[in-house]
Amino acid sequence: MSVTAAQGFTAAGIAAGIKQNGNPDLALVVNTGPRRAAAGVFTSNRVKAAPVVWSQQVLADGELTAVVLNSGGANACTGPQGFQDTHATAEKVAEVLSAQGTEVGAGEIAVASTGLIGVLLPMDKLLPGVEKAAAELSAHGGEKAAIAIKTTDTVHKTAVASKDGWAVGGMAKGAGMLAPGLATMLVVLTTDADVDAAGLDAALRDATRLTFDRVDSDGCMSTNDTVLLLASGASGTTPAQADFAEAVREVCADLARQLIGDAEGASKDIRIEVVNAATEDDAVEVGRSIARNNLLKCAIHGEDPNWGRVLSAIGTTSAAFEPDALNVAINGVWVCRNGSVGEDRDLVDMRFREVVITADLAAGTETAVIWANDLTADYVHENSAYSS
Repeated sequence: MSVTAAQGFTAAGIAAGIKQNGNPDLALVVNTGPRRAAAGVFTSNRVKAAPVVWSQQVLADGELTAVVLNSGGANACTGPQGFQDTHATAEKVAEVLSAQGTEVGAGEIAVASTGLIGVLLPMDKLLPGVEKAAAELSAHGGEKAAIAIKTTDTVHKTAVASKDGWAVGGMAKGAGMLAPGLATMLVVLTTDADVDAAGLDAALRDATRLTFDRVDSDGCMSTNDTVLLLASGASGTTPAQADFAEAVREVCADLARQLIGDAEGASKDIRIEVVNAATEDDAVEVGRSIARNNLLKCAIHGEDPNWGRVLSAIGTTSAAFEPDALNVAINGVWVCRNGSVGEDRDLVDMRFREVVITADLAAGTETAVIWANDLTADYVHENSAYSS
C-alpha cells in the first residue's frame, strides 16, 4: 500500500489537468498523527527548483503535516513567480485540510514537483486539483498517489518493510537524469514508528548515502530531487534506532533498484561492484567512473564484455591502485587478471537483463556498489523528443 502501509497516513492521486494527456498528475499525502516528525534530503544541484527551496525551509523545525506533489511541470528556473506558486500551493493544502478539521498552516506543508524545467505551472488547474485530491484522501490511496507522480516512468514504484508492530512504506518516481545528488526523483517515505526528527534524519541520510546516492544512470543531476520521511507515531512503538535505520534502508534500496530498472530506454541493468579498495570513497569514485563511461555503456548494450573500457574508466580516478594489479569480472568471468588478459571473454553470458561488473582494485578491504544501465538509441530518442 505504499505510503499508506504505515498507520496514520492518508493519500490520494488525481488528474488535475496539469498534464495535457489527462493522466494523473497531482498527489497528496497527509500525516494524521499523533506525531508529525519529518526529515528530508534534497538535490545538491546549485540550481534548485522553487519547491525544493520551499520544502527545505519548512523542514527546518522537523515537522510536516502533508506533502503535495505534482508531475507535469518541475517549477524550476521560474523566478519569483515560481516560488509564489509554490507558496500558494502550500497555502491551498493548508486551507482545505483545515476545512476538513485538521488545523494546519502553510509552513507545515512540503511541496514537490517534477517535469519540464522552465515552465510555470497552470495554477488555475493545480489549486482546484488540491481540493479534489483532499476530497479523495484515503488510507488506501497510496497506489493512486504513486501513479500520479510519474513522468517518463513506465511503472509506478512502491515499497514496504513490515516489522513487528510498525512499518515503513514509500513511493518514488524517476526514470531519467538519474545521478548522485540523489537522482531525478521524488520520494515520500512514511512510518508509524514513534521516532523523533533527529532519528528520522539520521536514518534517512544513512539510507540515502547507500542507495539513492549510488544510482547513476546517465550522469545528469536534477534540480528537483526530494526525499522526505514522515513519522506518525501511530503504532505507539519506538524501535531501536539501528532497527529503524535498517528498515528505512531496506525500503530505499528497493525503490532505488526500481528506479534503475525503469531507466529511460534501458535494456540492461548494470550492478558495478568495486571491491578491495583502499577507502569507501575510492570504491564509490571508481564505481561512478565506470557507470558514466558511455563507451562501456554502449558495449554492454551490444552484449560485448569489453573489459578494457572498465580499466580505462578506473584509470581516470584518483583512487589508490596499481594498474598491474587490477582484476575485472563480468558476470562472474574474470576477463582481466593483473591488468591484462584473463579468462576467455567468450565465456561471458550477457543475454539477460542484469549485468554484474566486479572491479577488484587490490588496494584494501573497502567495497561499494553502484547501479547503472546501458546506453541505447531509445534513450537518445526519448530525451530528444521530451519537450514535445
